[in-house]
Amino acid sequence: MKKLTLKDIALHFGVSISTVSKSLKNSPEISQKVKSKIQEYAQEHHYKPNRIALNLLTSSTKAIGVIVPNILNYFFTQVFYGIEQSANARGYNIISCISDESYKKELQTIELLGSGIVDGLILSLSEETQAKNHTDHLQNIIENHIPMVLFDRVSDQIHCDKIVVDDLEAGYNTTKFLLQTGCKNIAIISSIYNSSVGKLRVEGYKKALLKNKVDYQENMVVKVGKNDDLQLLITLLLDGGKIDAIIALDEMTAVDTLNILKSKGIDVPGEISIVGFTNGRLSKYVSPALTMVSQHGKYIGELAANILIDRIESEGDMPFTTKIVKTSLIERESTKKTLR
Repeated sequence: MKKLTLKDIALHFGVSISTVSKSLKNSPEISQKVKSKIQEYAQEHHYKPNRIALNLLTSSTKAIGVIVPNILNYFFTQVFYGIEQSANARGYNIISCISDESYKKELQTIELLGSGIVDGLILSLSEETQAKNHTDHLQNIIENHIPMVLFDRVSDQIHCDKIVVDDLEAGYNTTKFLLQTGCKNIAIISSIYNSSVGKLRVEGYKKALLKNKVDYQENMVVKVGKNDDLQLLITLLLDGGKIDAIIALDEMTAVDTLNILKSKGIDVPGEISIVGFTNGRLSKYVSPALTMVSQHGKYIGELAANILIDRIESEGDMPFTTKIVKTSLIERESTKKTLR
């Protein structure tokens, strides 16, 4: 069934499209008799306005595009929730998209959202985008004057509002905490090794080892690709030498690591302590409950939405801002108590 348009209604009554549009908006410029006829006809024929056409007329969609690299990561779920809460409170809708860590998918999504569907964008870059250092698609958004907020995984080459987690400090503090519990042979398991956040956490880890006079060993940083067998990689890690602590750089890897160690009869935290990143629901309900680093995703989402909407609604030029969010370590049963 063909969708009824403003033009169809105008032809039916022999009036202009403008008259139909004003009648449906109950404009005082149109007589009540004409308005009633047009409104009744539109209702009977289930007329629905073409949102994109209206956007072209009003230059506003009241919608925000959000692109995240991995919806299975609880951190991004928390960010989504924060964005939606703040955006809805200010009268904006959310169009949510996932790049699945793919540069090509991120590019296609940005091209779609940047075609007038949304008033602005909030995104965290895919691992492939950061690995390839491709930013032309982001620069095009800026040049087309579409407001954008980058969060978590950002690019120094793009001038826009940014919200970043202090991942260097997070890696440092997590490693320092494990050292204070008596651990000396601390490994890292990373499924985000090509991303800026993954690299910064490892840099923080190295910094803490150096400050505490513990040698850094390349083989203690385990990189996990999409098609890699985590159980095999952990087996090789354990066979390679004594390990008394593991830092997993995302929640799913932390939970999987715990289950693999338990299946091998390894006591956590008696023999090996585990700390993960992102304080999600899974980490609370496994046994033992996992010590986690909270990145405050909901707060980041709320902040991103408010910064973006402020820019969308601002009449003058606002200077770009970069907000740095500190992490918190949530101690649970997967780590030993500190010695000092």
